Amino acid sequence: MLPVTPVPQTPSFLKGVINLRGQVIPVVDLRLKFGLPEEEYTERTSIIVVEVKGLTNNIPIGIVVDTVSEVINIQAHDIEPAPAFGSTIDINFILGMAKTNDGVKILLNIDFVLSAEELGAM
Repeated sequence: MLPVTPVPQTPSFLKGVINLRGQVIPVVDLRLKFGLPEEEYTERTSIIVVEVKGLTNNIPIGIVVDTVSEVINIQAHDIEPAPAFGSTIDINFILGMAKTNDGVKILLNIDFVLSAEELGAM
C-alpha cells in the first residue's frame, strides 16, 4: 500500500492523502465510513482509486479496502435492486446486488458513499 500522509482536523474515515503519479489524492477508509471496526492494515490492504461525481467535476479518491481477491465481469441480468431494509436504513449507496457463483456481491454506488459536504471538506 502506498504511504498515506495524514491531514490534521479531518474526519476519522479520511486517512490522509497519497501522491499517485504526481497527483495528490484523498484516501477514505470504507470500514470507518460505514461504521465498521477499524482493522490494522496488512500486506493485503489495498487502495483503489475511483472517481466520484463532485459538484463541478469528477474527483479522484482512494478507498482503502481489506483485500482485493478478484476482478469479475458481471452481466446486467445478474444484478438485482437492493432489498428494502425498512425506512430508517439509507441504502442509496448500494447500486445493486450481483448474483455470482459463490454468493452475492454488494455493488456500491460510489457517488453516494460520500455526501456533498464530505466531498467539499476534502
